[in-house]
Amino acid sequence: MNIFKYLFWTLWKVWFYFLVIFIIILFSPFLIVTILSLKTYPIFFKIARLWAYLVFYGSGFRYTLEDKCPDRKNKSFILVANHTSMVDILLMLILMDKNPFVFVGKAELTKVPVFGFFFKRTSIVVDRSNVQSRALVFEEAKRRIQAGLSVCIFPEGGVPDDESILLDAFKDGAFKLAKEHQLSILPVTIYGLKEFFPFRFFSGYPGRVVCTIHESYHFDHAEAPVQTIKNDVRQLIENQLLAYQNQ
Repeated sequence: MNIFKYLFWTLWKVWFYFLVIFIIILFSPFLIVTILSLKTYPIFFKIARLWAYLVFYGSGFRYTLEDKCPDRKNKSFILVANHTSMVDILLMLILMDKNPFVFVGKAELTKVPVFGFFFKRTSIVVDRSNVQSRALVFEEAKRRIQAGLSVCIFPEGGVPDDESILLDAFKDGAFKLAKEHQLSILPVTIYGLKEFFPFRFFSGYPGRVVCTIHESYHFDHAEAPVQTIKNDVRQLIENQLLAYQNQ
């Protein structure tokens, strides 16, 4: 029985990564043209969403969404979501149909073949071990926000090795950005991918992910401390995760 499990995991994961790379290569002429300017980024974003749909559904996943903030078109937000799987990237692209955004992501992702080429040129890349790199994130985010884009950050800063952790501590960056640029935060809760597609290779299976786009989080930017904003948003996402867990 274990042999069949390992065979399934191997074939399924290879298929997943094949889809990720093959579809990017297939779309690359359109992707390359649309990454040349911020003006054409919304077109790139639409192609990226199509890529995400094809990989997500082609790998056997489905999702259920509760959208508590339908009136978000043509608005810029700081998007924050819990992070347990690389499929979170696909799902955020799929869910945010009304808000073209850029990811803030770790520099290691630029080393992924094919994917890394486009990620480096369209996202805000941060080397967390480099203080100067972290500072430049704010300048680059400002440029994207002024172009009318939203910014997506996974505030846990990574996926903890301990899979028993439901939601790791949040870092300050996303909330400092929101306060500095007078933007509302749009929290998103994703549940199921820790089991369906963890970072361990020999694990997971296709399934239905459940998601909530919460109401945008408005606050008095002038008065609210970053720690208060951060704690409130983290509590909101954690409560939703616990609700899903207990269903």
